[in-house]
This record gives sequence, C-alpha cells and structure tokens, in this order.
Amino acid sequence: MDRRKFLQNSAAGITATIALDEVAKASASERIRVGMIGAAGRASALNKYFAANQNAEIASIAEIDSARLGNTVETVTKLQGKQPQIFQDFRRLIDDNSIDAIVVGTPDHWHAIPTILACQAGKDVYVEKPDGHNIVEGQRMVAALKKHKRIVQMGSQHRSTERLKSALEYIRSGALGRCLVAKAWESTRQGNIGNPPDSTPPKTVDYDMWLGSAPKRPFNRNRFHGRWRWFHDYGTGDLGNDGVHRLDMAFAALNAACEAQGDEAVSLPTKISATGGKWYFDDMQEWPDTLQVTYEYTSKTPKILTYEMRIWAPYHYHGESEGAVIYGDKAHMTIGNSRWRVYGNRGKLIKEVKGGSNAAAHVANFLDCIKTRNKPVCDLETVGHPASVLCHAGNIAARVGRTLVLDSKTETFVNDDEANQLRGRKEWRKPWELPEV
Repeated sequence: MDRRKFLQNSAAGITATIALDEVAKASASERIRVGMIGAAGRASALNKYFAANQNAEIASIAEIDSARLGNTVETVTKLQGKQPQIFQDFRRLIDDNSIDAIVVGTPDHWHAIPTILACQAGKDVYVEKPDGHNIVEGQRMVAALKKHKRIVQMGSQHRSTERLKSALEYIRSGALGRCLVAKAWESTRQGNIGNPPDSTPPKTVDYDMWLGSAPKRPFNRNRFHGRWRWFHDYGTGDLGNDGVHRLDMAFAALNAACEAQGDEAVSLPTKISATGGKWYFDDMQEWPDTLQVTYEYTSKTPKILTYEMRIWAPYHYHGESEGAVIYGDKAHMTIGNSRWRVYGNRGKLIKEVKGGSNAAAHVANFLDCIKTRNKPVCDLETVGHPASVLCHAGNIAARVGRTLVLDSKTETFVNDDEANQLRGRKEWRKPWELPEV
C-alpha cells in the first residue's frame, strides 16, 4: 500500500479541529508530509499553522531569499520538534516523492506554476489567493487539479469561519427577504511607497528566479518583498489582494439568497464595468488606489454585485474597514472581519453575531480533505477560481475603461481583443513557461 492510500484509509481516525491546541495527535506515519514554498510574508503565518497541526509535518521549506528563513525555521522546529530541510529551489519539494502536499505562499505571479507541477506530481496543494496572476493561469490550475484528481484549497480562510457559515445560514432562512444586490468594499489607509531608484538585488536572493515568468527588469526594492502586489508584472492590486476575500463573501451571500428565493445560483457575471484609477498616491504603484466595479448577472433573475475600494481612507464604512453587505427588501446584512449584523427598518439593529478569523481551521479542513478526498471549503475549481476571475475581470475592465461582456463558459470577453490580451501574459519568460496540462 502506498503512502497516499494509507493516509486515505486512516482518515476515519483523524478529526479536523478548530483551535491549534485541539488538534488530535497522529502517529508519525499518519502525518501528512508538507512542503512549504515561501517562509516570509503570508507564508510565515502558514508555516506556523501547518507546523502546529499535529496531523501534519513540514518536511521541507523552499525560500528563494535566504535572509527571510531564520525566524520561520526556528518557529517551525520549535512547534513540531523537528527541523525541516531547507532549499532555495521549490522544485526539490515537487520532486520529493515522500512529500504529500505543497503549500504555495508566494507572490501572485508564482502561484500557478508550482500548483500545476505539484498536481502533475500527484501532490495536493494549498495555494494563497488569488488562484493565479491572471485568468489563463487560474484556468490551467483548475485543469491540472481536475486531470490529476487533486485536492486544491485556496487560502480564503473566511470560508472556514463560523462567522461566515452562520451568516449564510441566516440568509438562507429568508429573513432578509428578496435580495437583488450585494456589495464588497475596502476602506483602509495604505502607505505611499515613493519612487526609489533601481539598485542591486540582495546577494541572498536569486533575483532572476524571483522574477520567474515575469519580464526581465532591473531590481527595485519597491518591486520586491512586500510591495510587489502593486505592480502589474507580479500582483493583482488590492482587488486581488484583500478584495478577493470581500468579493467572495458577497458572492457567497448572494448565492445563499438565491437558495432562499429559489433562484438559480450566480457564478460568473455577464457584464463587468469599472471606474477609477491611481488618483491619490504619487508614487510607483501601477494598480488603482480608487476603484468601483459593477458585476451584472442578467439571467432570469437579474442580480448586481459591486465592489468599492479606497485604499487612502482612514475611516470605516458600514462600521467596518472592509467587508460585504447584502440588501434584501426586509433587511440588510453586513459581514465584517469580526462580526455580522442585520439591520431592519430605519437602520434598527436586529441581530449581531461575533466571530473572528480562523486560519487554523482552514488548514485543518485542507488536511482532512487530503485524507477523505472530499472537496475543501474553498475548493479551487468551484469557489476559489470564480472569486479570482471576478477580481481579474474587474482589473481588466478598469484598465481598458469600458464595459466588458464575459462568456462564462470560456472566461473570455466577447468581441474585445484588447481585454482578452489581458487575460494572460503576452509571454511567460523562459524557462518559466506556463506548464501544459
């Protein structure tokens, strides 16, 4: 019996849990051996969650910048009682047949290639949001998981919270009445990143590999750690950063309302329009700092989903810095990071339920699904990719400056060559071409 079959057969004795200190003990042979791609930024937190879960063992960490390894390796070793192997090249993890799952905690432009290669190597994957740097990459990732029958969880951890689950149950009860509109928003203050000159990359990093499939450019600290997300080559702006979480919450709320109303479920919209731009910050950022996107669903039961983003605003909106709201003809619900609330006539507070994030539960759900082969709560194909397409399509609409008509089957834009050019890269720089599936 091979290792993966053994893990599946032992699933009945393993229970996914919510809190880190409540994870059931598993023998060494039952633990899922994990390879972590990334050690800093979001990957630092992911390393902690996986190392603290006693159903997993971090076997190896691949980090392209050795200067960012120290604290994470020390923390992982302390939590699991065993030091992981360290590599610079993530392909060492993909090639290791003893590793069961890969965790991708990299910049957006490095999500797709490791995910596809891991699926092709028979490994399951936890990948940070959004699914890929663009629509084409996300489509290829979905094709890989389907072809190779892999479990792929996207890192939208709110899907594992009791807060969101209870909010959706309330909506399904019909208490909000008939719902036609939902909205997601970001209202928070980001910093001005300035305009530093190009310089020499740190000696601790393989900069050419860090660039990956992105175009070759001189090193600039603004286009590197922590700030890469504000540039077209590597990131998806705040819409793909935080917006993907809020849009997914609004999207889930709208679908819960469809269930309550007996309407067909919403998936990808028919029309997307956007207005906004880089209007506030005088710096190197390329993505908008001000944005409003409208997604129209023009089926038998029309719906509207909107997104608003102001990353220069120091105040809250609907009592939250970021979140989602769904409007019914009886009441409306706001869903924030720590609570959801329902308001009735004249703004009267009807109900409030508190509950925060639970990334540990999201990790536990992924590990449990590796054993059971059930779909995870943020399955890439059915949840993560559609949410990511909303972000990519919104960004594309903002860049071309006109309303787009989306063919939901092909995820292409009808009669719009310019928009379709932005569905992917003009080319994936060698040797990091997007793998065929």
